[in-house]
Amino acid sequence: MNIEDIHALISDDMDSVNLCIQTRLNSEIVLINQIGFHIVNSGGKRLRPVLHLLACKALSYSGQQHIDIAAILEFIHTATLLHDDVVDASEMRRGEDTANALWGNEASVLVGDFLYSRAFQMMVEVGDMRIMEILAEATNTIAEGEVQQLLNINDPDTSEENYLQVIRSKTAKLFQSATQIAAIVCGKDAQTEKTLADYGMHLGTAFQLVDDVLDYSSSSEEIGKNIGDDLAEGKPTLPLIYSMRQGTPEQAQTIRTAIEQGGRENTEAVMAAIEATKAIDYTAKTAKDEADKAITALAGIPDSEYKDALISLAEFSVNRTY
Repeated sequence: MNIEDIHALISDDMDSVNLCIQTRLNSEIVLINQIGFHIVNSGGKRLRPVLHLLACKALSYSGQQHIDIAAILEFIHTATLLHDDVVDASEMRRGEDTANALWGNEASVLVGDFLYSRAFQMMVEVGDMRIMEILAEATNTIAEGEVQQLLNINDPDTSEENYLQVIRSKTAKLFQSATQIAAIVCGKDAQTEKTLADYGMHLGTAFQLVDDVLDYSSSSEEIGKNIGDDLAEGKPTLPLIYSMRQGTPEQAQTIRTAIEQGGRENTEAVMAAIEATKAIDYTAKTAKDEADKAITALAGIPDSEYKDALISLAEFSVNRTY
C-alpha cells in the first residue's frame, strides 16, 4: 500500500480535519492568520492526524471526536515547528521560506504560543480528562526534549542513548499520543492502549532517525530544507555519534571539531568520515529496527485495511526520500 492509497482510505475524514484546522485557526488578529495559514498549508504530511485517524478506523470507530483530536495534534506539531525554526535559525522548511524568515522571530514565537493555547482550548471542549492528560504530558515532554537538544548542541560527547532519548521526547512522543489516544476514543482496554502507544513511539523514533539520514544523504529539493543544517547547527545526531565511535582518531577529531564549532567549513571531511564508517547504514538499520518493532506491536490489532495502512506507514517511514 503506497502513501496515496493510505490517504485515500481516510480522505473524507482528512477533509473534515482540514476544515476543522482552517476554522479553528481563524483569529481576528491578521498576523496570526497569515503565519498560521502559511505553515499549516505549506505541504506538510499531516502524519500525526493521519496516524490518529487510521488507528481509530482500525478499532472500528464510527464517531466524530477523532476529527477534533486530529486537528489538535496538528496544532501542537505546528507550534513546535514555529518554535524550532526560531531556535535553529532555519530559513527553509518543506521547500518554503520559514515563518521566522518572512515575519521575524518574535511573530513566529507568539503565533506558536497561539497554536498551543488554541490546542488546549480544543482539548477542554473534547471533555475527556484522560485525553487531556496524555496531550498535556506530551506537550511537556516535547518541551523537555527541545531543551535537552539545546544542551546537546556543540557537545561532541553526547551519547547514543542520550540522543535517542531526545528524539523519543522531541519527535516520537506526539506520534505515540496520536495512536494511543485512538484506543481511548474507541473505549478499548489498557492492553490495546499500550499496543498503540508502543507502535507510535517506535514509528516516531524511526521517522526521526531517517530524517537524520536524509540530512547527510539527500538533496535540498527532496527534503525541503538545506542539507547539512544539523551539522551547521552543531547538532550531534546519530550518524556523527557513530562515526566518532567507529572512525580513526583523525576522523573522530574532525567530527568533534565540526560539532564544537558548527558551520559548514568541515562538511566535506565530515561526509568522508560518515561514508568511511558506514554511519548512514548504521543509522538506517537502527531506524528499520524501530519500524519493525512498530509493526510487531500491531500483532494484537484485528486485521483490516486500516491496520495494513499502519504497517505500510512504518515501512514508508524508513524507505522515504523526503
